[in-house]
Parts: sequence; C-alpha cells; structure tokens
Amino acid sequence: MTADALDRRTLNRALLHRQLLLGRRDLSATDAVEHLVGLQAQNPDDPYVGLWSRLSDFRAEELATLLTTRRAVRASLMRATIHLVTARDYRRLRPVVESVVERTVYQNAARREQLDGVDMEAVASVGRELVGEAPRTQAELRDLLGPRWPDADPAALAYAVRMLVPVVFTPPRGVWGETGPAAMTAAEGWLDGEVGTDPSPDEPVRRYLAAFGPATAADVRTWSGLTGVGDVLDRLDLRTFADGNGRLLYDVPDGSLPDPDTPAPPRFLPEFDNVLLSHDDRTRVVPAEYRERALTQRFGKGAVLVDGFVAGEWKLGGDDERELSVELYGPIADSDREELIEEGTRLRAFLTDGADGATVTVTESAS
Repeated sequence: MTADALDRRTLNRALLHRQLLLGRRDLSATDAVEHLVGLQAQNPDDPYVGLWSRLSDFRAEELATLLTTRRAVRASLMRATIHLVTARDYRRLRPVVESVVERTVYQNAARREQLDGVDMEAVASVGRELVGEAPRTQAELRDLLGPRWPDADPAALAYAVRMLVPVVFTPPRGVWGETGPAAMTAAEGWLDGEVGTDPSPDEPVRRYLAAFGPATAADVRTWSGLTGVGDVLDRLDLRTFADGNGRLLYDVPDGSLPDPDTPAPPRFLPEFDNVLLSHDDRTRVVPAEYRERALTQRFGKGAVLVDGFVAGEWKLGGDDERELSVELYGPIADSDREELIEEGTRLRAFLTDGADGATVTVTESAS
C-alpha cells in the first residue's frame, strides 16, 4: 500500500503544533519539558527562552525552582549533548542513551590515543567516587585523576568520567539570573535514588514522534544518536506517510496534522533549540537557501521563525545589553514585521525583567 504523501508545509505545521509553537499553551514547565522530551541546554539560559516562546505566562522562576529543588536536571543525554529534563525523565532516558553517551569517549581517534592502555573500568570507578563525594568541575577531575594515570591525558580522563558515569550538572549554573561553575555530581546521590535500568528505546522513540513527527528513521537517529532505530520503528504500532522525496515517515496513531494553511505567528527560539536540531532533513523548518546561515553560521544568536520557517536571527546586545536586534535573511511582509516587533518587544521585556530603554531593531541582511 502506498503511503500518503505529506508536503513540507504540512510537516512544518505538524512540528510547530507538537512543539507548542503554533500558539502558546497553558501548561506547567514540568509538563512542557516532559512533552518536549527535554530541552537542549548547553547554553544554560536557552531552556528559559524556549519555554517562554511556548507557554502562556511563563515565569523563569518556575523552571529555576525545578532545578534548585532537584525536580529537573541538566545532563548529557540525547546525542550526548546537555539537555534539561525532569528528574523522572532523567531516570527513564539515561539507560536508553547510555551507549550513545559512552560512545563519545571512544569515537574520537585522538581521545582513544590519549586513553590507550588505560583501564576504563577503573577510571569510571574512581570517578564515580569523586563525583559522589562532591560536585566536581572538569578542571578538578583533571587534577584528581591525572596523578593516578600519569601516562594518560588528564582532560580525556575527566571527559571519560563525565560520560561513563551517570552525572548531572548542579546549580547555581542553569538557574535564571545566576552564574556558577559547570560542576557535576553523581546522579544517584543528587536525585536520592537509583537511575533506571531499562535500556529499551521504544517509549522514548514513541514520545519523540509525538513531539517531533512525522519523522524518518534518520530523523530519529539524528535526535537520539541511537543505532538500530529501524528495528524499533518496525515493532511499534505506528502509521506511515511519505515526504516529498518519497522517504518513509513514521508517526504515532493520534499525531496531529494541522491544516498546512494554519497561521504561524513569529517566534523567537534560543541558539540551540531541538526544533532546529532534531531531524536529519531540517527543511521542514529551515529553508534550504538559509541552511548554511541558520545552522552553521548563527554563532551566539537565536533563530527567528516567520510563517513557521527560519527567517533570520536575533541577539540581545547594545551598550547596556538591553537592545534586541533582529537580522532577517530576506524581506518579509509588513504585517509579519509588525508582529515580529511586537513579539520581540515582549521577549526583550522577559530577558531584561521589564527594564526601560531600547526596544527592538529589525534589519535585513545585505548578503
């Protein structure tokens, strides 16, 4: 049987709806973080901007409190990148992506050479004790591990502990308005309980499709870093479609597919947002002509969505760090520009706690 074909705009609206970007939703931060299967968080403030763009009346203190009360954590998970997830989801997801996280220790040729001949089980054991005693930074781990394995590279040893041992990054880093070292501690001690042991990816993959689908097997691999995704998709109870290039798309049976003409208001995304990073084929949200600028050249800046697609970038700057500037990659309609300025004004107020001063400037790129 031939699968129904879904065009790019249909996939775009499905993604935006499932990512809570077609209209702000009245959800708690906890429910939103779990629905999204975590938020990319190597930039500590990114999850706050991501939730502000998705939720009605979101307050930064709500998410900050989840971190300080240990109901949410920042840790290396999908793709071995730092995500903010609920404590409950950390216990679920860590055993699923354990192989992904561990693989990063050995897949780099230089790192393998730096650890040649080292008993990695012993390194993990010692590291587990060290991060169990107190939160440790990478620098502290280098200093503590280096003398024990003098023939190995201390930085590689510290990195191995971070990946081989279930750890979470501790506040105040990641708390809105605060700064602190990137210190990590043993997850079991921080969460006062064992990390889960079920490595089955079935439920996380199903949740990915509910939040990011319809999607190809390659999309699932890109989001998770997992191998063997095809087998997982084949055994789940899913419906299938095809994209414009004939590739097979998988979806949960009740996944929403909004009308492709559904209006999509302008949205501001943080520099690292899973909407931009969690598909192998990202044309459902990043126009092909903007791919290089949006995905590889947008250093230190967020992304701007207009009519559901990346149309430019933004940053907070100026002499007093209170001016929100938007650089569009091309012309947009006057009505879209007006809505963009209104949304940007609200974002600037959120980022600066309502401070007076410069508002929003919008320019078009010369290139």
